[in-house]
Parts: sequence; structure tokens; C-alpha cells
Amino acid sequence: MDAQAVEREVLAIVTGLVAELRTALPESPVSLEDSLDRDLAIGSLERVELLLRLEKAFGVHVGDDVMVEADTVRDLVTAVLASKPGIVEATLPVVPVLPGGAAPPASARTLTEVLRWHAEADPERTHIVLRTETGLERPISYARLWSEAERIGGALRERGVDDGESVAIMLRTEEAFFSVFFGILVAGGIPVPIYPPFRADRLEEYAARQTGILSNAATRCLVTFGEAERIAGLLRSRVRSLREVIAVDQLTGGGRWVPSPRLVPDAPALIQYTSGSTGEPKGVVLTHANILANIRALGQAIELRPDDVCVSWLPLYHDMGLIGAWLGALYHGVPTVIMSPLAFLARPARWLWALHTHRGTLSPAPNFAFDLCVKRITDDELEGLDLSAWRLALNGSEPVSEETIERFTRRFARYGFTLAAMCPVYGLAESSVGLTMTPPGRGPRVDRIARQGFERTRTADPARADDPNALQVVSCGRPLPDHEVRIVAGAGHTVGERVEGHVLFRGPSVTHGYFRNPEATRAVQRNGWMDSGDLGYAADGELYVTGRQKDVIIKGGRNIHPQEIEEIVGDVPGIRKGCVAAFGISDPAIGTERLVVVAESRQTRPDARERLRASVVDRVVTTVGIPPDTVVIARPGSVLKTSSGKIRRSATRDAYVEGRLARRRSIRTQRLRLALENLGARVRETVRSAGRLAFAARAGIVLITTVPPLYAAVALLPGGRAVGRAVKLWCRLVLRLIGCRLDVQGLENIPRGGAVVYAANHSSYLDAVALLAAIPADFRFVAKKELLATPIVGTMIRRMGHVTVDRVDLSRSVADAERVSALLRRGGSLFFFPEGTFLRTPRLLPFKLGAFKAAVDTHCAVIPVAIRGTRDVLPADTWLPRRGAIRVTIGGPLVPGNDGWREMVRLRDHVRDVIARRLDQAIPS
Repeated sequence: MDAQAVEREVLAIVTGLVAELRTALPESPVSLEDSLDRDLAIGSLERVELLLRLEKAFGVHVGDDVMVEADTVRDLVTAVLASKPGIVEATLPVVPVLPGGAAPPASARTLTEVLRWHAEADPERTHIVLRTETGLERPISYARLWSEAERIGGALRERGVDDGESVAIMLRTEEAFFSVFFGILVAGGIPVPIYPPFRADRLEEYAARQTGILSNAATRCLVTFGEAERIAGLLRSRVRSLREVIAVDQLTGGGRWVPSPRLVPDAPALIQYTSGSTGEPKGVVLTHANILANIRALGQAIELRPDDVCVSWLPLYHDMGLIGAWLGALYHGVPTVIMSPLAFLARPARWLWALHTHRGTLSPAPNFAFDLCVKRITDDELEGLDLSAWRLALNGSEPVSEETIERFTRRFARYGFTLAAMCPVYGLAESSVGLTMTPPGRGPRVDRIARQGFERTRTADPARADDPNALQVVSCGRPLPDHEVRIVAGAGHTVGERVEGHVLFRGPSVTHGYFRNPEATRAVQRNGWMDSGDLGYAADGELYVTGRQKDVIIKGGRNIHPQEIEEIVGDVPGIRKGCVAAFGISDPAIGTERLVVVAESRQTRPDARERLRASVVDRVVTTVGIPPDTVVIARPGSVLKTSSGKIRRSATRDAYVEGRLARRRSIRTQRLRLALENLGARVRETVRSAGRLAFAARAGIVLITTVPPLYAAVALLPGGRAVGRAVKLWCRLVLRLIGCRLDVQGLENIPRGGAVVYAANHSSYLDAVALLAAIPADFRFVAKKELLATPIVGTMIRRMGHVTVDRVDLSRSVADAERVSALLRRGGSLFFFPEGTFLRTPRLLPFKLGAFKAAVDTHCAVIPVAIRGTRDVLPADTWLPRRGAIRVTIGGPLVPGNDGWREMVRLRDHVRDVIARRLDQAIPS
């Protein structure tokens, strides 16, 4: 193609589209250097139309990645010149799927057991059909996925990934994602899926958000694709725990298989970061048991059939696509057709044609996807389409709109889609994915309620049939099997039928909390229930969600939900649908909140924008009955969204208050700022490293000058108590000299006489020093025999009379246990670390029974001791100490109730729970 001719034609196509979008000719001619986003206000959805016009004009196939990566008109010209002749996707070969595989592995307790079971039961059966942007399909069998997962797991273990360490996955929808996810589990790690960078003009926003996630997750390494290594490198300089950024090719190319750790149902299987539509993102810790319970309940609720086929384009870094579509289909043996979100957004018809081609019966999507199909698919693209096999269109992840349901059903009824197939659902990451669901085959239930009563009294009374201002709320169905939902008032008591309140839930799918965020966990827990953060009401046993608690606008005594404002404003001609944010701002001068509406538009002329503002005010007054206090007609990109497309009202409100709406820098400026921030981060890290080295040097000097006198004293003093007192004094002195503050709580819980069993968590080699310094009473450690061979430490153990046990020879272990019990009977107190060891990843391990058997056999009380801060001062993977504080909390004595195995187990579990609760309490600075 002639380059100059292509430039002229592309400029003409872009000019025509811009003129249509602005309903008037551009104020100045479009140039090749104009930014599609900043200068021409061409957003993501408009790019879909632009690419379709370019492909039609030039008879080529432009890659889907151009939709998000192209910044200027010149980028479009380059893409057209580099593109290949168009391919008709419908003529490409199709990979057959075979429904009716083996029954689900009901006995499986972990996700790895599920995959291995299918790989052994039906190895060559196609599990996933992966559709590329060109329409080509690639089958992935169970055996292939399991083999690759083992290979990647071995490679990760070789690279030092330890049990319980988090590994981030920054991959697109590609074959490597599935094998890396299970490879991390095989290696004993915890997968943390994060979304890859999409828009080059939003690198700063992306880097800031991912830095927070990776830091909170204490990510050990990040697996990504080659093109993303640059941004990943920037993240590495900001995240202290991130030691390695690995291109996925480095893992899939080989690796010696290493036997995987034995996973247990309560082990974390995933840290799912919430989309962040409100507040900062939080990492939801989901165990294997949580996820499997949700998958099984969903399978029961949707009445899975042997002939079911799932089709999904949902992102694999979000719970609905990861668990609801892929892992759910994996467990139940349902063949799954998967395409990328970009493939759907670029050409929404691909989703429907995948359902047609593979006779798809199950397919989930957010509400906006159904609207997008109505608006962006032409009749020509639908010729011959058959959706009659689609029995459940699971509509969730965002508020479900009655208007969307009606539009989609009306448009696609002629192609076999029925209203009974539309299935509104409700779920959240804290419940793995699903919580409530509409009964299959019934279709959606819409509740029309009286507006005035609801906004003033929070009572959802049915509206009159002729009420033009009635609110319409779509039912989200009934709770999944073994799950419960209740509606409570602010004080916590359950409210009556049709009264709005806080939506609480509980069940086996529910997370135990947020990763490394005990404050956020406590904020949502309510006496065994979890607060969803949503408001809603119950009617006829079904849940109706009305909005987010934090988003409710209180104006003049009325509770206004912003979703309705945003919906009606989005219908104003000239306003970008789905790009409206409504929020309240407190105004003490008027004694209530001001209602602010930020609505995006492509209009640039002042008079046109003023007419739009007036139209927005008129529409809100007509529908809601009150005018907004402020209407901002903003340029595209002003309303902030999450990676899943949800409106970030709080962030948009903050940007409005701070005057930052639509203040977006050029890509070059952002790259420069990121490079400077990266340099600054490296400088700060160098300064911190120098500070740590100085602190380590100080600690080294203290040890060099104090250990020789201590060793001499240990050698010369009589054994036992005299040596013990000298060592305790040395421990207190060393901590004080190196500047490590020791906070001891609960000394009053130590009995004045008699033998007791101390049981503490173990997370650092510094634990013993902290305990000797903190606890004035006499006691002996029960330590592993291997320590006797350690220089200096072995001498200390012998001279102080500490007890060692053999962990290898069974006969000696039994004899050691009897010796431990004998010491307790003679009145000597003993100190155990029931975990037996500690790992590089900070977590409380299962407790062994030895300490509690000794306590039950001798009827000695057990005193739980929680140690915080030793790992911060002396991490598990280095001998260089860091500045920090240590807290030792001594709990009250727990006396065994009777003899026997059950009492040992009860005592063990009680002690572990006490210590775990203490570890959730932060050390004051």
C-alpha cells in the first residue's frame, strides 16, 4: 500500500468519526500527531468503531492490541501498513468440544487434586478451547495443563519460591496463564493475579495501583510476558519484597520437577485483590476449601447438565472469570471456550459467535456487556446466528439494569435468545465469587417500588401501576446452598421484609479476612457474619441490592443511590453512557450534602456544553425530583474506573475536590515521571540500605564485644540457673545496646510457683533471645537435637540445661517425650515452639502435639506466648538485622480439663487461636 494514500484515507476516516461524535466538524483539522484520547476524545468504545471502519476501508485485519495501544493517528497509519489481509473468522477451523466428561472429583480437597484427578481420569479430553483474536482456536487438554504446571512448579522451586510465598501473575489471556497459576500452587506458592498494563497513556495510574497490591501481598516474584518486563522492572524498584521479575518463557522452557508440598484445604489458594471501586484495594485470602465450596454450591444452583459448555471472555485476574468461569468449569469437567476481554471489546459479536459455534449453554458477563452487544453489533454481523442453546446468561459483577435486560432480549430474541435465559446473580470476592442466584429458567424478577417512601424511610413499598417515577430494582435471587444472607440495620439487628439495610452473609465460601490487613478484616466482620459493604432489602426470600453503603448521598433527608442518577444522566444525548459519576460532598453551610454529577462528553464548544448541563439538570429533576447542586461536563477519561470498568466514585470525588479531573499527562511525560520516580526509589533504597548496613554494623560491634565475655562466663559459672541468669542479662543488654525496643505484656500471668508449659509462635532466630530477655521466670527450651552441633549455641544449650529432642529417630523421640514429661513432674517449666520450625514466608504454621501431650500427661498449665517483630528485626532469609521493635505478649494459663487425645487436640487448637489473635495486633510505634 502507498503510505501517503493510507495517511490521507486514515485522516479522512478519523475526521469523519470525530465529526459524528461531536455532532459538528472539528474546530481544527485532524493531524497525524493528534492524540486519539487527549486531542480527539476517542475513547475505548469509539476505537472499536474506528478499527472496524479502517478494516473495511483497507480490507485488512488490524490487531486487537491497536485498540488500546495506539496513541496517535500516526499509530493507526502504522498499524494499517503493517496489517495483513482480512480473515473471515467464521471460515477458520473449529476445535470440537465434547460435553459429558468424567464426574466431578467430590473427594478432592484442593485445586491441585482437582486438576490431577482430571488429568489421570481423562487426560486427552479438551479442557479449554483458547480463541485468539484472529479466531484461531487452540485446545488445551487436562494432561497438557497438568504437565506444564508441574514443569513450571519445579522451575519456581529452583528459583527459590518457598511454601506460602505469594507470586504475582501479570499475564494476558493466554495459555501460559493457566499453567503458571497451577504451577505456583504446585510449587507451594500463592497465586496473585493482577491485570497487565493496557493503556500506554495511563502508566502512572497503573504503576501506582500495582505497587500497592504487590507491596501488600509481599510478592516474592512476578511472572509476566516479555513486552511487560519494562513496566515490571519499574515496579520492582518500588516493591521491597519483589526479588525477581520472570518472563514466562523462562519458566515454560524447562525446569527440573520438584515434588510439590502437600497442600491442605485450609491453605491459601489465591489472593484476590478487590477491584477498588471504593477505597484502596484489599487482598481477599481464599483457601482451597473456600473456592471448592463455592464451585460446588454454584454447580448445584445452576443445575449443571452433562451437555453444558461454558463460554467466557472475562478477565482471568478477576474472580468472575477466574473462579466463576474457569476453575468452576475445571472442577465440574465442563469444556470451556475462553477468549480475551480485548477480543470481546474489539468485536462484541465474537462472544455471541463463540456461543453459536460451540453450542454454549453457560456464559457469565457484567451488565455493560449485554448493552455493548446491543449497541455495537450490526445486523450484518449476526446473519445466521443461533443462540438457542444459551440457557443461562449469568448477569453479575455490577448492578443489573432492567432496561439492559429488556434491550438485549428484544434485540436477540430473533436469534433464539429467551428472557428465561437471563439470570441475574450477586457475588463478591469475599465470598469467593458467587453468593446469590436467580433460579435457572425462571428469568429475572423486577421489583417496582415507590420512590418517595424508599428514599425517606428506606422501606421498599410496591409502587402503583401508574407511578411514572417508580424505582425498578432487579432481584439477585436466593442464597447458594449452605450460604446465608441477612439484612440488618446500623445497630446490627435484623430488619423486616422490604426494609433496606446492610447486606451481611456467611457460608463455607467466605474468606477469613484480608491479607496482612487485620484492621480491614475486623471492620467487616460482624459476630460470625461478614458485611458486604452493600445495601439491599429482602422480599419473598430473594435479595435486592440497592447500592454501596459508602456511596449513598444524603440530601434533604433523602437517601439517594448514585447508580440511578448515573443511569438517567447517561441516557442524555451527548453524554457518554457508563461515564457518569454522582457523589455527595458535605456542606456545613446548608446542613446537608451537595449532589455533584460529573458526566463525560465529547463536546468542546462552550454553548453546547452549557446546553448539555441544562439537559442533565432537567433529566435529574424530572426523574428524581431534586436538582443536582453541581453538574460538571467533563472531557473523556475524567470519570475514574477500576480495571473491570466500575465507577470509582470516591476517587472521582477526590479528583473533583482537588481540581484534578481529566488532568492527564502525555505518554512521554508519564514515562519520564516514572523513570524519575524509579530513580528516586533507587536512591531511597540506597539510603535505606546504607541505614540498614549501619544498623547491622552496630549490632555486629555489640556482638563482637559482648559474646566473648558471655562465653567465658558460661564456661566458668556453675551450670543451670547461674548460667541462665547470665544469658538472660546478656539478652536484655544486647537488645538495649542495638536499639531494639522490647515491649512485654502479661507478666502477671506467669505463676509464682510450679511447672508450666510455655508455647510460642516461631518466626525468627531472634525469638529465643527475645523470650529470654522478656520472661524473668526460669524455664528450659525444648529444642531440636541438631542445634547441639552449632558452635556457641550448642555450648549454651548444654550449660543452661535446655532439653533437646530427636526429630528423626522414632525410638529416641519416644524416649525424649518421656524425659520431657519427667522434667515437668519434677517442677521444671519448659518452653516449646509447637510449629517446630519457621518458613521464609511469614505465617503461623500448624502446631504439633508434643507440647500439649506433655501438658496433659502431667496436668501442667499451658501459657500461650505471642511474639511480634522478631522477623522484622532479623528476617528469615538474612543474617543482617534491621531496626525495629519487639512485643512479647504472655497469655493467661490454660489448664487441661482431662486426659486423652481429644484434650491434647482441644488444648492445641485453643492455644493456637489465642496466639493468632495476638499476632493480629500491631506493635505501636
